[in-house]
Amino acid sequence: MAEWIHVAAAHECPPGSVIEKLAGDRIVAIANVDGSWHALDGLCAHQGGPLGQGSLCGTTLTCPWHGWEYDATTGQHCTAVTVRQQSFPIEDRDGQLFVCVHASTAPSDLTVERS
Repeated sequence: MAEWIHVAAAHECPPGSVIEKLAGDRIVAIANVDGSWHALDGLCAHQGGPLGQGSLCGTTLTCPWHGWEYDATTGQHCTAVTVRQQSFPIEDRDGQLFVCVHASTAPSDLTVERS
């Protein structure tokens, strides 16, 4: 069953930025790519760095710990085809952001490598 969880007010994450929020028991990185919302697992696949505290340049989300880069719109790592962050549906409801953490959109044929 889908559970939508309020995570933030939309104004907290202006276009071109990323924020870290809790959605239930999950840490999520919320990215605003030119007014389009995206929610990813907030723990970097490399060593668990805080993606929501990273930087966003265009669609590239960079982990602040070791520089791993992901496409914020898909969760796909920018160079390693087998690494993809789990992504979640996100909705803007009258200026309030809701994430559904129990409905992953990560493809099942890709694995996340943790080292």
